[in-house]
Amino acid sequence: MADPVRLARHSPLIAALLEDAGWVSPGRGGRPLYVIGFRSCGDTVRLKAALFDDLIAAGVDIRLITIARPDQDGVAKSTAIERTTVAELWLHRSWALAERWERAPLADWTAEGVPPADGDSFRSLAVEAGRELIEALTPLLLDEGVTPDRFRYPTLIWPEWDGGWWGLVCEEAATWRVVRNVFGL
Repeated sequence: MADPVRLARHSPLIAALLEDAGWVSPGRGGRPLYVIGFRSCGDTVRLKAALFDDLIAAGVDIRLITIARPDQDGVAKSTAIERTTVAELWLHRSWALAERWERAPLADWTAEGVPPADGDSFRSLAVEAGRELIEALTPLLLDEGVTPDRFRYPTLIWPEWDGGWWGLVCEEAATWRVVRNVFGL
């Protein structure tokens, strides 16, 4: 099980990158918790199901950052529908859209009524901004010791009341206890 890591060297830059990202939130204020993932990530889906309702009820301001992973070695890591939905989330920050997407079976989601990202340079830039965020965060989180080798999903980052920042990779259900403890659940 991973433990939270205090961000000692790069917290101002990490905080600025997160604040500028296209996160969505239920908008209830409170202590922020940035959750970075992608829609088809099983660990992210399980984390959301296990913790989000309790965190929101406890007054935590979840700031969900969803990305569409880039192609790797010629293999697509995202679909056109995923890119379309991610672009809409980044551009309009709709928690309601994120919830609808989460509730729909992945294979059934059509992003009906959302303009396609592919072929639209403005929307494609929003998709690319998510990818650039991961590229920017990866060396910073590696240097901080949050992750040992590459960016992992879901990654959680939050400020403490004293102004310090913390990061945690939540690939294992055992780490959910840590999140529950940190946020007093």
